[in-house]
Amino acid sequence: MSFTQDVKSLDVIQRDVIPEDIIFPPGEIESNEPPLETYLHLQQMLLLIKCLDWWWRERNDYFATGNLTIYYSPQQRKSEDFRGPDFFVVLNTENKPRKSWVIWEENGKYPNVIIELLSSSTAQTDRGSKKQIYQDIFRTPEYFWFDPESLEFVGFELLRGKYRQLQPNEQGWVWSEQLELYLGIHQRKLRFFTPEGQLVETPEEAAIAQQQRAEQEQQRAEQEQQRAEQEQQRAEQAEALLARYRERFGEFSDVLFIR
Repeated sequence: MSFTQDVKSLDVIQRDVIPEDIIFPPGEIESNEPPLETYLHLQQMLLLIKCLDWWWRERNDYFATGNLTIYYSPQQRKSEDFRGPDFFVVLNTENKPRKSWVIWEENGKYPNVIIELLSSSTAQTDRGSKKQIYQDIFRTPEYFWFDPESLEFVGFELLRGKYRQLQPNEQGWVWSEQLELYLGIHQRKLRFFTPEGQLVETPEEAAIAQQQRAEQEQQRAEQEQQRAEQEQQRAEQAEALLARYRERFGEFSDVLFIR
């Protein structure tokens, strides 16, 4: 039997075995959350998560994630009232994997900090309806938005029930009281900075910095060894010169006595 005959026979068997009334689901199930606009947006989201996780690596009382659905329906229905911030942090909660953040399953906790990454298709919503929801329903203490392309960066704090824009410092950084860190732009990326102004590193950056420090320490040790060897060499040269002088002229006391 030829390959073509095999395929035709298999097709006939499948039609005979599989009932016609079975309905198969589509090949791609649509998520509640739209994909991030660009790879640049994805990199920025992952960078924020990675940096905060590394900075708080000794803590287990927070949850930081991105593009994860928050369900907040008063009727406790997942079919309505849900949002998916690009990045958010919840404090005073257990740091464990979650498929979504369900308000009624998390003791009513809403995010303490939300960051939206603007794009041409989401900017109007992020500046408008989402900001209103985060202010009036979530009551999220701090809300920021950042455009990875234009580098527009704005922050707000909830004050007496309304968002008030936060004023940046001389470096253009904005202080987050919730995170106890600055947020600011570094090399066209939104980054965290310590209260002392140090960049919060990624694990990779920390490893590179540690390696560089180790190499610098090794270089200093090698330089010290070279200086010690040079000092020893000079001392040996001086001793050899003195020995030749003694062979020729005798001891210093003898020379003085002859004179």
